Amino acid sequence: MKMKRMKKALSIILCMVLIVAMALFTTACNGNAKENAAQESIVAVFQDGDVLGEGSTTFKFAVVDKEGKETACEIHTDEKTVGAALLKLGVIEGEEGPYGLYVKKVNGITADYDVDSTYWAFYIDGEYGMTGVDVTDIVEGSNYAFKVEK
Repeated sequence: MKMKRMKKALSIILCMVLIVAMALFTTACNGNAKENAAQESIVAVFQDGDVLGEGSTTFKFAVVDKEGKETACEIHTDEKTVGAALLKLGVIEGEEGPYGLYVKKVNGITADYDVDSTYWAFYIDGEYGMTGVDVTDIVEGSNYAFKVEK
């Protein structure tokens, strides 16, 4: 008899713990992710004229924000692709999609199409890139850029 009461009490306690855990989980996920992304502070990885990284290959990289302000730097790397070099240095962030890396943040600046219809456009030597940043091989001395576009 004592064993049945003990099992029943343990079941009730376990159910209450699960209910509390679910309540906390649903409260934490209140759907404000877009609001929080729009309010995040901008933390730049580099300033205009900085030199980033170490390696035998060098290229110029620029970021043009929503207001049209350009910030440029020089990248040194041993990586094979522009995307790999920028990811390793923490200059870009994004997520893998069906067409490769979808860049959402560059030099601490977020462009999110779902929030404000802006996105990061990738440029190679001043021309709109025909390949994604993650598959674009580095060409010594080339200029690469990301610009916020709508």
